[in-house]
Amino acid sequence: MHISFQEPSCVARDQATPDRSEQRLIVQALINRGRSAPARSRAAWVLCPMTAVLLWGSFTPLDWGWMAWFALVPMLCLVRSPRPMQGNLLGAWFGGALCWFATLQWMRLGDVTMYPAWGAMALYVSLYFPVFLLATRATVHRLSVPLVVAAPIVWVGLELVRAHLMTGFAWYLLGHSQHRWSAIIQISDLVGGYGVSFLVMLVNACLATLVPMDWLRRYQAIPHELTEAETTRVTGTARGRSIAIACTLTLVALSWGYGIVRSRTEFAAGPRVGLLQGNFPSSVHPEPGLDDEIFRTYRHLNGLAVQHQAELIVWPESMMPYQMLEASDKLTDKQLAALHPLIPTERWKDQTVQKVLTSMSEESRASLIVGASTYIGVAGQKRSQHYNSAVFIQPAGIQGRYDKIHRVPFGEYIPLETQLPWLQSFSPYAEGLGLDAGTAVSVFRHQSYRLLPLICFEDTVPHLVRSAVEVSRSSDKTSPGDVYCLVNLTNDGWFHGSSEHDQHLIAASFRCIETRVPMVRAVNTGISAIVDGNGRIRDPEVLIDLDKMKARTPSERTTLIDPATGKMPKLATFVQVGHIPLDPRESLYVRWGDWFAMACLAATLFAVLYGAFVGPRTTTIIA
Repeated sequence: MHISFQEPSCVARDQATPDRSEQRLIVQALINRGRSAPARSRAAWVLCPMTAVLLWGSFTPLDWGWMAWFALVPMLCLVRSPRPMQGNLLGAWFGGALCWFATLQWMRLGDVTMYPAWGAMALYVSLYFPVFLLATRATVHRLSVPLVVAAPIVWVGLELVRAHLMTGFAWYLLGHSQHRWSAIIQISDLVGGYGVSFLVMLVNACLATLVPMDWLRRYQAIPHELTEAETTRVTGTARGRSIAIACTLTLVALSWGYGIVRSRTEFAAGPRVGLLQGNFPSSVHPEPGLDDEIFRTYRHLNGLAVQHQAELIVWPESMMPYQMLEASDKLTDKQLAALHPLIPTERWKDQTVQKVLTSMSEESRASLIVGASTYIGVAGQKRSQHYNSAVFIQPAGIQGRYDKIHRVPFGEYIPLETQLPWLQSFSPYAEGLGLDAGTAVSVFRHQSYRLLPLICFEDTVPHLVRSAVEVSRSSDKTSPGDVYCLVNLTNDGWFHGSSEHDQHLIAASFRCIETRVPMVRAVNTGISAIVDGNGRIRDPEVLIDLDKMKARTPSERTTLIDPATGKMPKLATFVQVGHIPLDPRESLYVRWGDWFAMACLAATLFAVLYGAFVGPRTTTIIA
C-alpha cells in the first residue's frame, strides 16, 4: 500500500503554529510561573523546630540566655530563599507551637480546667512565628530591604502587638533572655525592653546572612537550581556583609557602653520594708479551714518583720483570706441582699476585717499594704463590684485602696463572655464569679514617700507600668516628683515552684529599668525580692527562713540566692527586711512611651501593605 504525505501550505502552517516571538513569551511565562511557585521543601519542618528548641533554652527553666543570640538563625534562613518554599508557614507554626507548649507548660498547674487555656494560649502565640516569617519575607523580597534591617523591625513590631492584643501577653520578650547581662539591658530606659529584643534579633539576622550556600542547600532552605542572578541575591555582596557586621557590632558596643555608664549611680536608702512570703499553694477548691491557717501564718510573719524595725510591711496578693466588704449607708437591707446572692445582709455592715487590719498596724507601728478580696456595694447598681485589691493601712485606719486594672483573661474574667458563652469552659471559675476591673491608678503615701501598687501580672505589662508612673507623677499636684517605689503584690501559689516564678521576676525587673523606679515584691510561695532601678535583685539586710526556724535548724543564710543550689526561695516561708534603694534618675521611656516599638510596627505595616499592593516584585537580599 502506498501512502503519500502532503506538506501543508505556508498559510496553514502560520495559522496553526505561533511565531517565534510568541513562543518566547509563552516559554518565559512558564519559566516565571515555575519560579514564582513554591519549591518543594521540608526545610521549615527542620529549621523552625531547631529555632523552637534554642529559643526555649534561652528562657527559664534552662535560662541559657547566650543561646538567644543565634536561636532565630535557622528560621531566618528561610527568608533568604529568592523563591517561596512549600510548607514554610505551616512548618513555622509547628515550630512556634513546639516552643510555646513547652515554655507555657506551667499554665496547666493551676487547675485541671486550665489545660484548654494552656493549649489555646500556646497555639495563639505560636502564630507569631509564621506571621513573622511572612512579613519579613515580604519586606525583604518585595522592597529589597536588607535582612539585618527587616528582621529586627518586624520582630519588635510583632512583640508590641502581642503585648496589647486581647489584653496582652508581654512575657518572654526576646530581650528578657538577657536579664543576666545587666549592661546590655540598660537601654530599656530609652526604648523599653523592646530595644533589647531589637538588638538580639539584629545579631541573629547578621549571622543568618553569613550562613554558606552549601548549608542552605543541605537543609533545602533554598532551591538547588538557581540562576546566576538569584545566587547573587542569596549570597549578597562582600561589601554588604561587611556593612551589616560593622553596623551590628557598633550598635551592640554602643548599647553595652551606655549600660555601663548608665548603671553607675548611687541609691539612697528609702524606708525600711518588710516583705512577707508564705507557702500556700493556691487551688480553685481550697482545703476547709485553710483561711485561718493563712491568717495566723501571715500575722506571725508580720510580727517577725516588726522585730527587725520594718516600717512598711507588704503582704502578698489575696493573703488577707477574709473578704473586705464596703457598702453605701444609703442602701436598704433589701438592696444589700440583692448585691450578692451568697453574702448575707448583716455581713455588709460588719467592719471586723477593717478593724483587724487597723489594729495590726497600730500594734506594728508600721504601714501595711495587704492583698485582699473586696466587694463594693454602691447605690444605683444592681450587683456588687468584686475587686482584687491592695489595701493601705496605717494606725489611723485604712488610708487607700487600689483595685487591679489589668485582669488575667480566663483566670480573672472571661472576655466576650456575653457574646460567646462557651468560652466559660476555659476558666476554672463558675459563671459570674469573675473580677471587675479597677478604673484608676492609686498612690499610697508613707511619710514623704510615694508608693505605686501593682497586683499580680501587672508588673509584666510594660505600657501599663509606664503609664501608671507617668500618670501618678503628673497628677501629684501638691508635691511633684518621682514615684519612689513600685509595690507588687502577687500570689504565684498556682504554679507550684515552676519556672513561672523565675520568669515573672525577670519580667518585673525590666519594669524597674524602663521607669528607673525600684520595686519591692511580696509573693506567696515566692519569689519575693527588692529590685533596684538597674533591674538587679538586691540581698535583704535580714533574711528569715521560717521553715528552718520551725525545724530548729536556724539558717545563717544572708543572700537571696542559695549558695548550695543557685536558686532563689520558692515554695518556702520567708521574711525579708531591707531598705528600698531610691533611684534619682529619670527615664526617657516614661516620657515618650513605646515610640520605638510603635515606629517598628508602623514600618512593618507599611512594608507589608506597600509590598503587597504597590511595591516591586523583585527578589533581592542585601546582607
